[in-house]
Amino acid sequence: MKKIKLADIFIYTFCIIVALILLIPFYNVVIRSVATQQAIVDQPFYLIPTSFDLTAYKTIIEGGRMVRSFGISSLVTVVGTLLSIFLTMCGAYVFSRRALPGRQFLMILILITMFFNGGLIPYYMNIKSLNLVNNLLVLILPSAINSFYLIIMINFFKSIPESLEESAMIDGANNVTILFKIMMPISKPTIAAISLFYAVDYWNDWWKALLFITDENKYPMQLFLREMLLDVSRLASSSMASSMVTTFREVAPESLKMATVLITMVPIMVIYPLIQKHFAAGVMVGSLKG
Repeated sequence: MKKIKLADIFIYTFCIIVALILLIPFYNVVIRSVATQQAIVDQPFYLIPTSFDLTAYKTIIEGGRMVRSFGISSLVTVVGTLLSIFLTMCGAYVFSRRALPGRQFLMILILITMFFNGGLIPYYMNIKSLNLVNNLLVLILPSAINSFYLIIMINFFKSIPESLEESAMIDGANNVTILFKIMMPISKPTIAAISLFYAVDYWNDWWKALLFITDENKYPMQLFLREMLLDVSRLASSSMASSMVTTFREVAPESLKMATVLITMVPIMVIYPLIQKHFAAGVMVGSLKG
C-alpha cells in the first residue's frame, strides 16, 4: 500500500478547495433559478434551497419566442462553425506553404486586423452596402475567419513534416487531396479545439444582432435573453411596465436572471465534454512555433 505523503494531502486539499470555489457560483445560479421571491427575500445569502419553483423557466419558454431564438442561435452556431473551420483550414494551409508569393506581407496584413479596425460607423456602412442588415448571414459572414485561430492552425500545419506532403505529391495527389485526405485527419485535435472556440463565439454573440437585426422574429437567443433581462431590470426599478414586463409580475426577477444564465450555459456545457480529450492537445500543438 502506497504511503500518502503530507505534500499529497496538501495538494489534494488545495485542489478540493479550488474546485469548491469554482462550483459554488454555479450551484448558486442553479438554486436561485428555482427559488421563489419570498425564499430569496428571507435568505439574502441563499445557499440552502428551501423552495422549488420552475415558473422562471416556464416564463422564458412559453410563447415560442425563446424556442425560435434557440433555433436561430443553434443554426447560426452550427453553420457558422462549419464554414469558419473550412475557411480557416484552407487559409492556414495556403499560408503555411513557404512557396506562397508575398507570404510575409500577407501575414502582416492579417496581424494588423488583430489590433486595428475601421471603427463602428464604417463597419455598419460596409455591412449595409452588402445588404446584410436584418439578414441572418450578418451573424456568420463577418466572423467567418478569426485571425488568432487562423494563426494557430498555420503554426500546426507548419509543424507537419514537408516530406509527408512531398510523398503525397509523388503519388499524384494535388493540394486539395493533400489538405482533405492527409492534413485534415491528422489535424483532428486542433480542429476540435478551434471548433469549440468558434462555436462559443457564435453562440455568445449578441452585439452584431443588436446592431443589425431589427426583426424580433430573427433575434438569436442571446439578444432575446438580453431584452428579457432589461425588462426584468425595469420591473425591479420602476412601476412602469412594458408588455413583456407585465408577464413577469408573478416571477421573481432574481430567479428569472439566474434561469437565463443557466439556459445560456447549458448547450456549451453539453458540447465541451464531447471534445475535451482533443481540446488541450489541439491548443498546445497549434501554439508551438513550427
